Amino acid sequence: NAEYMGGKCVDMSRGAVDIEYSEKYADATYEYRHVILPKNYVKRMPSARLLSEQEWRELGVQQSRGWVHYEIHKPEPHILLFRRPLGTDPHTGLPARRPDQPVHSAPVAMSGRATCA
Repeated sequence: NAEYMGGKCVDMSRGAVDIEYSEKYADATYEYRHVILPKNYVKRMPSARLLSEQEWRELGVQQSRGWVHYEIHKPEPHILLFRRPLGTDPHTGLPARRPDQPVHSAPVAMSGRATCA
């Protein structure tokens, strides 16, 4: 029951969660955003490595699919830096196909089970 309101993720059942989300910004390749966690969350985070999607979601970060934690801001480890390729589908997390990319075949269903061709 969480909603994005006024730069913060608000859990309607528990009140405001102190996680702040930046506006998105972009360059020619990626869109970016940063997420500011409460400083005491650093104790719950692994040090010296990037977080997987499962790990940042377990911390309470809520955003659409396709975002990748791409850099550690050492002076402020509670600020998570995310990026995803421009044109990423927020529902699937898949980046848009560039015109110069080959088209790969989709998974083929065999015996009721999907497999990769």
